[in-house]
Amino acid sequence: MGFKGISDLITSRREEYLEQLFTLLRQKSISAQNIGIEECALLVKELMKEAGIKNTSLMETDGYPVVYGEMIQDPEALTLLIYGHYDVQPPDPVEEWLTPPFEPTIRDGKIFCRGVGDNKGQLLAQVLAIKTYLDHYGSLPINIKFLFEGEEENGSKNLASFIEKNKDMLKADLVYTSDGPMHDSGAPYVLLGVRGMLYIEMTTKGANWDNHAGNKGNIVPNPAWRLVNLLNTMYDKHGHILIEGFYDHIRQPSEREKRIMKNLPFDLNQVAEGIGYKDLDMDGETYYNKLTMKPTFNIAGFTSGYSGKGMKTIIPSEATVKMDMRVVVDQDPKDIYEKVCSHVQKYAPDVEVKYLGDMIPSRTSTENKLVEVVTKAVHDSYNQEPVLQPSLGGSLPDYVWTKILGLPSVIVPYANFDEANHSPNENMNVENFFNGIHCTCHVINYLGNYTKKSSNTLIS
Repeated sequence: MGFKGISDLITSRREEYLEQLFTLLRQKSISAQNIGIEECALLVKELMKEAGIKNTSLMETDGYPVVYGEMIQDPEALTLLIYGHYDVQPPDPVEEWLTPPFEPTIRDGKIFCRGVGDNKGQLLAQVLAIKTYLDHYGSLPINIKFLFEGEEENGSKNLASFIEKNKDMLKADLVYTSDGPMHDSGAPYVLLGVRGMLYIEMTTKGANWDNHAGNKGNIVPNPAWRLVNLLNTMYDKHGHILIEGFYDHIRQPSEREKRIMKNLPFDLNQVAEGIGYKDLDMDGETYYNKLTMKPTFNIAGFTSGYSGKGMKTIIPSEATVKMDMRVVVDQDPKDIYEKVCSHVQKYAPDVEVKYLGDMIPSRTSTENKLVEVVTKAVHDSYNQEPVLQPSLGGSLPDYVWTKILGLPSVIVPYANFDEANHSPNENMNVENFFNGIHCTCHVINYLGNYTKKSSNTLIS
């Protein structure tokens, strides 16, 4: 029995699998507002049981519950840990949705619904792959564990502590995540890490209230200028971050990683159009190096004074800037925060710096044998060369696997590049959903064949 049988089985169950997906999508699970979280966790648990994952339970964390399941064939066999999240972003602004955000609707070959790409469609593709594989082959060739959390869209605040408390339960050889979009070329991705993040807020005050900009001009200080001047001491016109020690501890890409990035597909016009910035001017090697291997220093929002329609001549009493800094391996977000605070204390001690959140960067070696196996499985599933990228530009809680559990971790997204996750009209191509089921079956099979054929010790 080969993979044609798997493909045929998926095809014969299209309506059944879509209906299960629609059931999951209709269940709200907005972690930022604690809407429907418990109900969705229970639904995920039931869908897992229906798929044949009998040993499934809801496990408490310091926040929302984790849905955990496992299928242990042989304690000595290779163990794959599959991760995903069942929570979603708020649907706002609701008025920009063409159809209700929690009523899945198919238009032009796409399923439109909040959470379909991020992450319910990808999560369920993994679960239904187990059902498909079991019904076709009768058993799994490897052990599989599942961890689906309910706080990813809220910063995965309690995931690390849950992992720390359950290290023995979560022992595995490889972590496999399907989240995010595929490459903008349409090719499948194999991602080996993420950039981390530090998010801060800086606030400074002037007078106790807003003042008339004419009557008190040159008299009352403007806190917006104070923040602007501070920011100019932190970042120059060439994009260089001026905070002392900011670039310490950055791991340089290996020679293989450099070769990989140099050969990654890149279409300048397509990328420029995709981001809405026609003046983009760089080659592919520079693009990927900046996107994955370099830290950022981004102003996410600046608030001060009046920004409504028409005129209002005031000297504002307060100014606030929100900033996110993407950090790379082996930078420590908390170390960067301390350096930012020291810089502010030196140049503008009256500015208050508030820590809002962070995520640790993570990376798995391109030399890992299991990475090669997964890459081959993805290639053969899609019949297309996947884009192997050392790191994602964005941030996911990948560090809990590589840092806390010490495991290699691979991210293989199933959603289309234009999934519009976090935006109105979030969508997932219908075929991407079924291709995700197919790809997961391939990964399971190839990992099983690897353990049979290889007498080598698995490396992490």
